[in-house]
Amino acid sequence: MLGYLNWKVTVISSNFISLMLILTMEINIHYVERYKQLQAEFPKKKENFLTYLTTTKILTPILYAVLTTALAFLSFIFCDIKPVIDFGLMMTLGLFISLFVSMILLPYLIIKFKPKASPVHKSKESKIAKFFETIAINQKFLVLTFSSIIFILSIYGMTRLKVENSFINYFDKNTEIYKGMKLIDEKLGGTTPLDIILKFKESESKSTFADDEFFQGSSSDEYKDSYWFTNFRINNIVNVHKYLETLPEIGKVLSFYSVLQLGEKLNDNKKLGPLEMAILHSKLPEDIKKNIITPYISIDDNEARISLRIIDSNPELNRKELLIKIQKDLEEKLQLKKEEFKITGILVIFNNLLQSLFDSQIKTLGITFAGIFLLLLILFKSFWWSVVAAIPNFTAALFILGSLGLFNIPLDMMTITIASISVGIAIDNSIHYIYRFREEFKINKNYNRTIQICHRTVGKAIVNASLTIVFGFSILILSNFIPSIYFGIFTGLAMLTAMTLVLTLMPQLILIIKPFKNG
Repeated sequence: MLGYLNWKVTVISSNFISLMLILTMEINIHYVERYKQLQAEFPKKKENFLTYLTTTKILTPILYAVLTTALAFLSFIFCDIKPVIDFGLMMTLGLFISLFVSMILLPYLIIKFKPKASPVHKSKESKIAKFFETIAINQKFLVLTFSSIIFILSIYGMTRLKVENSFINYFDKNTEIYKGMKLIDEKLGGTTPLDIILKFKESESKSTFADDEFFQGSSSDEYKDSYWFTNFRINNIVNVHKYLETLPEIGKVLSFYSVLQLGEKLNDNKKLGPLEMAILHSKLPEDIKKNIITPYISIDDNEARISLRIIDSNPELNRKELLIKIQKDLEEKLQLKKEEFKITGILVIFNNLLQSLFDSQIKTLGITFAGIFLLLLILFKSFWWSVVAAIPNFTAALFILGSLGLFNIPLDMMTITIASISVGIAIDNSIHYIYRFREEFKINKNYNRTIQICHRTVGKAIVNASLTIVFGFSILILSNFIPSIYFGIFTGLAMLTAMTLVLTLMPQLILIIKPFKNG
């Protein structure tokens, strides 16, 4: 479908297929685990009846699980970064295709191949789910303390979040890309371009040259461009050029001053005045003028361009601070007014992108939280059940953001997606658990007994699905692209955290709130 829609894959969406495989597998694991439990409960029933029964019991929680996950990806459309928006739309489309294919194809394959539950499966319990069951019921203080510590660390870590990073550090140091960029930085004057455009308000009087015998008797049209090279303009260009060369984050600086330096060497190291510059400009052949002068001055626009490159591998580089410093120094030290210069180039675009990540993270996560809570209200028709389902997963998402801050890992175009994706995937566990809890409680009428049953049934599916997802994401650590590695590690960590909280904190919240008393 992406091919037919001519939807291009980017660095952000390159993990699309892996994510789809992981999320589809989660749907299938929950379906198969429930089918096996029903198969053990009704051993004489045929596959047609069992698949029908399984589908009717699990379709609603799977549907809402897909909706909540899709909502998390749809929240990316409110981001200001086009590749992230496309990634969100791709995943949303893919999730609904996964739901349709799984709920049609999986029951058909079961009916076709008639898999039987082995005696081992009938008696085997998940040791991990059993361990969490014991903690959830018997260790209230431990669970609440552990959850509180996670929440506090998350808030503290989020205050340390930053967006400053360098493109060169996106790649492993052993890759050719990293080595190439490092060489360009160290030997060829830097990688990321930045331009300073100097704007001169009015053309100065031609009287500078009026009395010069070289121009007397010459056509004014022939030398009209030569009147541009006044001391005022040239001094501004030279001063800004020399200032930029003093900054340690800046490598090579090129401007009309570079041409003047070459001219002075050819002139026996004698300084070129306005007259010499005018003659140089008027006598140079057009092809040479186009290559060495036109890139740096525009007489028609009354502007001069100073081109420089940033040393991206400089560990002290902070793009935002550097741009602020240049802006401030041009105004205060070089006495230029704001309207007399403009800072532009790839560095400015990249910095603006980085600075927008904070807003994008807040918007996407806020929309994800609000949208998922609303869907929980629709599904459970109860405020308290929605609270019980949301708290463990929202805490896990905040913990991941806090972890990024604690480990001093900056936000980038991939890491801003982790929290929303994590809560969108992890909320599936809460939905499946609570849906089963409400079903079993009607039979048992006892909170502790229902928790035990849920941990041994749907809890087992949650563990298997979560560990499958963690394993799937862990494959990304083999990537040479550092943001992909972080994406895999921290999404996996989020799933482990969410699984732990869903199987420990959520049962405790159920025991504390007792949602059936509250509606």
